[in-house]
Amino acid sequence: MKQIYTKTGDEGMTSLRDGVRVSKDDPRIEANGQIDQLNAHLGVVRSMLHDDDEDSRFILAVQRELMAIMSHIATPDGGVNPRELHAKEIIAQLEQAIDRADYQGGFVVPGGGSQLAAFIHLARTQARTVERCLWSLNREHPVNNDILVMMNRLSDYLFVLANEKE
Repeated sequence: MKQIYTKTGDEGMTSLRDGVRVSKDDPRIEANGQIDQLNAHLGVVRSMLHDDDEDSRFILAVQRELMAIMSHIATPDGGVNPRELHAKEIIAQLEQAIDRADYQGGFVVPGGGSQLAAFIHLARTQARTVERCLWSLNREHPVNNDILVMMNRLSDYLFVLANEKE
């Protein structure tokens, strides 16, 4: 079995994709940590949906895109990202799903309906955290605009999805 620990991070440093060492609180590492947390929240949501559910399949596609985004974020400025982003396509699908939703407006207190809806709201709030973190990162290390837009639409999608699953 391959060892998971490398001992190279014990002094508070970690590596970007090209091996450049940065502090573990570098904004790129923080952004990826927040995206990783969002991905985990979405995994919980997806685990509560049926595998053949359209939302489950779509959330899996979003999770895969989040992995590509993490790779993009971990690629130093000017570096070549070997994996193509599909954020534009995800944005279009998010907007279609939002437009199909039967949202009547108003504030929602999470946890008043189903457990699934509560977990979707948790993922929604994490998507907002990711969006803020990426905008902060963008000041130092430009972030692809499609990624920024996708995060905004993702939280909107999760809001209407939670309302549907109440």
